[in-house]
Amino acid sequence: MPDVYEALLDAELSKAFDVWSGYLDARTGEDPGVRAALRSLLDDARALAAEGDRAVARARLADMDDTARAAGLAWAPMPPRPCEADRQARDYVKDTVPPLPLCLRDRLDHIVVTLAVTGYRLRDAGDLDAATREDIGYVTARAWMALDLAHVAAAQRELERLKAIARRCGVEP
Repeated sequence: MPDVYEALLDAELSKAFDVWSGYLDARTGEDPGVRAALRSLLDDARALAAEGDRAVARARLADMDDTARAAGLAWAPMPPRPCEADRQARDYVKDTVPPLPLCLRDRLDHIVVTLAVTGYRLRDAGDLDAATREDIGYVTARAWMALDLAHVAAAQRELERLKAIARRCGVEP
């Protein structure tokens, strides 16, 4: 099975490189000195990523964000919110990871449907205390992360934890 997490990390960097390249290739009329510095940081980040040093490449991208913000570049890309960044990375990675085997996709799909239905039923239960709602959110988030990584065992374990909460609350899982 492909390492989906590694593919997601690579996709995040590829997306950021593409966004910054598109910006730097556009003629926006903004400060050419700052844009040259940004180009240098981008080239450095690409080289680091190619060498396998993703952490430092991410740091260079953060430096680019800081440089653009400090220079007041109106058209420079802004870092996306976490949810949007994940959505974009999943969009990038779908073309790089080979399709999962049908039996694995079926298992993951079953977990997705059961997770959604159990979550809806728990949300409709109106008399849950704050701690239980927090537990539901936590377990559900862990299950979705496992699903993002195509890790069936972890997703199934979190689904079972959610079902246990549902039974404890008198909700049919």
